[in-house]
Amino acid sequence: MSPAPREDCALAAAGGRVLRMEIRADRDLPPFDRVTLDGYALRSSSLAAGLRRFTVGRVQAAGMVPFPLGPAAAAAIEVMTGAVLPPDADCVVPYEQTKREGPGMEVTAEAAATPAGGAVHRRGSDHRAGEVLLAPGVRLGGKEIAIAASCGHPWLTVSRQPRVAILATGDELVDVASAAAPHQVRRSNDYALAAALGLRGYPRVERHHVRDLRSEVEHRLWHLLAEYDALVIVGGVSQGRFDFVPAELDRQGVRKVFQGVAQRPGKPFWFGVSPRGVPVFALPGNPVSAYTCLHRYVLPALDHAAGLLPALPRMLRLAAGVTFRPPLAWLLPVRIAPGPDGAPVAWPEPANTSGDLAGLAGTDGFLELPAADNEFPAGYAAPFFPW
Repeated sequence: MSPAPREDCALAAAGGRVLRMEIRADRDLPPFDRVTLDGYALRSSSLAAGLRRFTVGRVQAAGMVPFPLGPAAAAAIEVMTGAVLPPDADCVVPYEQTKREGPGMEVTAEAAATPAGGAVHRRGSDHRAGEVLLAPGVRLGGKEIAIAASCGHPWLTVSRQPRVAILATGDELVDVASAAAPHQVRRSNDYALAAALGLRGYPRVERHHVRDLRSEVEHRLWHLLAEYDALVIVGGVSQGRFDFVPAELDRQGVRKVFQGVAQRPGKPFWFGVSPRGVPVFALPGNPVSAYTCLHRYVLPALDHAAGLLPALPRMLRLAAGVTFRPPLAWLLPVRIAPGPDGAPVAWPEPANTSGDLAGLAGTDGFLELPAADNEFPAGYAAPFFPW
């Protein structure tokens, strides 16, 4: 897939988007010597010299311009968490280590050992002005949004979200609200895929349906290839008499990159690119196959186009052994739970059939087990792909 175009997005609406710019600290962080607890600011040298009673001059809250401590060795200022450390003070004694008596305050023996810098978050100790805090290619979650806000970015340059069309095919499909005849099933694939796309950061999804009529497939494909940035087709991709999708895509100039993957479920998976660069993902119609292929191929491709930095799959160990005889990779649904040593392990939860979408309920994703082996004992480590 070609890289997604960039666009500017308001900070408040940028959650879930992929960053396409650097975020640098516009000043030292923290930008001042910051008080980290409620108490009294004073000089550690006064404590070291044996002073125990101090005169409290003022109260300074967070957000206030700092008051000077003054020249007296026994001077102190009452300070709140987040306040600027007063000039000439170098430590803070917490309330719990003091006793207040009118305008004065007495520290305990425990407080006498407070060092310079005690309860103070020093200016620039986290990051220096100009330091790169966020690089391009990260998905913006709450913490990333907070970082951008703290550096004064009301707008961010991000990847444009693609318009994705999902085309469900099949005479047997009826709308969710319809009563299904004995020979029919309610549409579920397009709802499942649209929800998964939205949760992954691709909410601009529209669902469509065509019957197994060549004229309908031809007409709808023509419009979808012209209007959307990516097309996900479900069903009609195998070699049956009414599987018109591959031939129609070819007639409309979509270049087939490959058809068929040595895996189960999802062996008939098809991928191609239209003359104007629209990626076309044709998924098998069985729900488990479609849902698995979306997570194994479609979502990673969209992430790559958005500029998201790639990450190695998480490796998990099987909690119980499994056997798989065909010479195909097995995308095995699993449930994650703590093992005997507390580390997470993957419990096999194979679906009854590739049509058993309800069998995926309670699973967390799938392990990709290689075609080179048939026996996978407990403890076998494999890449994990979350739903």
